[in-house]
Parts: sequence; C-alpha cells; structure tokens
Amino acid sequence: MITAERPGETEAQRNDRNLVELLQELRVAAVGVQVIFGFLLSLPFYARFSALGHAQRVLYLVAVVLSAVSTALLLGPVAYHRLVFRRHQKHHLVRVANVMAIAGLAAVALTVVAAVLLVVSFVEAGLTTVLVTVFTVGLFGGLWFVYPLIRREAASTAPYAACGRQLHQGRGDRPRARTVSNMPVVMPDRVWQSGSILEPSR
Repeated sequence: MITAERPGETEAQRNDRNLVELLQELRVAAVGVQVIFGFLLSLPFYARFSALGHAQRVLYLVAVVLSAVSTALLLGPVAYHRLVFRRHQKHHLVRVANVMAIAGLAAVALTVVAAVLLVVSFVEAGLTTVLVTVFTVGLFGGLWFVYPLIRREAASTAPYAACGRQLHQGRGDRPRARTVSNMPVVMPDRVWQSGSILEPSR
C-alpha cells in the first residue's frame, strides 16, 4: 500500500522510518532524564540533606517519583519493541510509543521544575523561588508544547488556505466576456457611436 505522505513509500516502510526516528529521539531524552534521576538519588547521601525542611523533603520525593515515571515512559517503547519483535505489531507500536514519548517528555519537564524548585528554595527562599519556578515552567511549556502545537495547527490549516487561494486565482484567470466599445451600431436614420448620436448625412 502506497502512502500519500511520501510518494513511493509503503505503509511498512513508513512505520519503519517513524519507529527509527522515534527511538533516536527517545535515546536523547533518556540520557537527560537518567542524569537527573542519578542526581536526585544521590542527594540523601549528602550531609546537608538533613537540613531540608518537611516541605522540601516532600518536594524531593515528588521529584524522585516524577523522574522514575519519566524514565519508565521514555524506555517503555524499547521494552515494547523487544517483546513484540516479529509479531507484526509495528503499526500499533509506533502509535503507543508516540503517546509514551509525549507523556514522558511532560514528566521530564515536571521533574526538572520540581528539581529546580527544590534547589532554589534551599539556596534562596522567597520571591526568587517563585520567579525562577515561573520562568522554568514557562520555558519548558513554551518550547516543548505551546510552540510545537501552534506550528502543528498552522501546518494543518495551510492546505485549506492554499486550496482557497488556488480557487480564487482560478476564478480570476477565467476569461472575461468581451465588451464592445467604439463600434458603430446602425439604427434607423441614425448612427450610435461612442455614446453620441450622429445624424446621417443628407
């Protein structure tokens, strides 16, 4: 079956290409979340960890759980691929892996926000914590979700706009009816030309 996305590409080839691209993206994201996860797991073994307040300890646990969730989501497609290998499940695998990747990126963003909030609240509590947290949320939300969704919506509406322009241009290119101007029209005993009446010569 030939797909409309790329001429000459079958559905199986498209699934293979989408899976390879997705696994490459997950490989990059997994490295980052593993670094964050390792950092969070090592914190309790530092001497100053006991100086954290109750709220900061709760925030730390939230960050650890979010980091574990993001790791499971980002590595989930790899385990899925191994377990359904040669079971003709690639189309379903691509769809499920895409959902896991998006959910995993959201979990990574929340993990980073929680870790930043934990560190800033320990170093400089107060207004600085609020400003840094709001900036981090806006940065990740804007770059990872808002801007791509805006571009996705613009790309989805572009074909309709192009079709409308083609229809409009097609109407403008139609040959117009010819108008008769400056051509004499013979009338009884008179000649009408260019909006004036000429009396016939006697």
